[in-house]
Amino acid sequence: MSTLEFTRNDFPTIGVEIELQLVDAETLSLSSSIEKLIAGLPPGLADRVKPELMQCYMEINTGICRTVAEVGEDLASTITAVERVTDDLGLKLFWAATHPFSSWRSQEITVNDRYFELVELMQDVARRLVTFGLHVHVGVDSGDKAVMICDRMLRHLPLLLSLSSNSPFWEGRATGMHSNRSKIMEGLPTAGLPHRMRNWSEYIWLVTHLVDTGFINTIREIWWDIRPHHLFGTVEIRVCDMPANLGQVLALTAVVQCMVQAMSEEIDRGTYQSEYHPMMVQQNKWRATRFGPDAELVNSDDYQQYSVQQSIDRLIEVLRPTAESLDCVSELESASLLPSATGSRQQLAIFEETDSRREVVRRMLEVNKLQ
Repeated sequence: MSTLEFTRNDFPTIGVEIELQLVDAETLSLSSSIEKLIAGLPPGLADRVKPELMQCYMEINTGICRTVAEVGEDLASTITAVERVTDDLGLKLFWAATHPFSSWRSQEITVNDRYFELVELMQDVARRLVTFGLHVHVGVDSGDKAVMICDRMLRHLPLLLSLSSNSPFWEGRATGMHSNRSKIMEGLPTAGLPHRMRNWSEYIWLVTHLVDTGFINTIREIWWDIRPHHLFGTVEIRVCDMPANLGQVLALTAVVQCMVQAMSEEIDRGTYQSEYHPMMVQQNKWRATRFGPDAELVNSDDYQQYSVQQSIDRLIEVLRPTAESLDCVSELESASLLPSATGSRQQLAIFEETDSRREVVRRMLEVNKLQ
């Protein structure tokens, strides 16, 4: 493959991708309706609303934004336009990382050669990917820095997963996990936590090796929880479940933008990177997957356990000066509310009260309208 050139960004610009479920307004089941939805969209949204592997969900992309507030305005505008179409089609947009009762076995693959080839190669591993996530891109100024930030961010990914957890149900049953999506994603051969790399050259070598040996066809088939994105010139954080509403998306976006910028400035100052053991990250990711906002996460500095609430509150304090420079203090501080309001916590509380997964969908649609 040709050499990968990293697109330089001189400001920590933001790009956000949200994956939303298309559900029937009456039955509340997943609906394979992406083609009808896209056909009904105004022309100006062609580059903002895209199909994905299965016809029951869509991806909404922002433009290139400088502030979290701009991300919010961008997403709200697109969502409002999309909902005009879904209302006419008898559809609703459901914000969760898995569906509480619809089966992956019933979903239809989007008509696209790449998707068909992917399913042919991976079989049920791909067919089971009826999961929905939040991806946040933040611009950086070099490929080497992107790789270094990915490495430094690894220790924080379990906290982001805990704060976004929103997939407690799978195949019509409670899984005991707060983020069952993360376990489904880990079934892919190039997903989950990435390998630690030292620089852009090592990253290029690895990608080239995977392509040359036929393990992947393109770089797009690397689905790590965090990765450099050479075309956009960003660090892309992919570990998060799809949160329950827009406010939660913006809180997480603020945390990510501030973390990437703070690490970028540390690298520029030449600070030494603290060592951490990869097993600590794996352990914490499991805790986040299993317990979500109730997880006790091990801090890699002192190897003590802290609650998700303690962890995010401490991180907010560290990042507040960066948030002031990026004009996102209110969004960053709102992340302190996430542990008590994750989608997984909401879904499980509704199910405990009603014993109905359909009621889970109905109430989540009602409670989380463009919050």
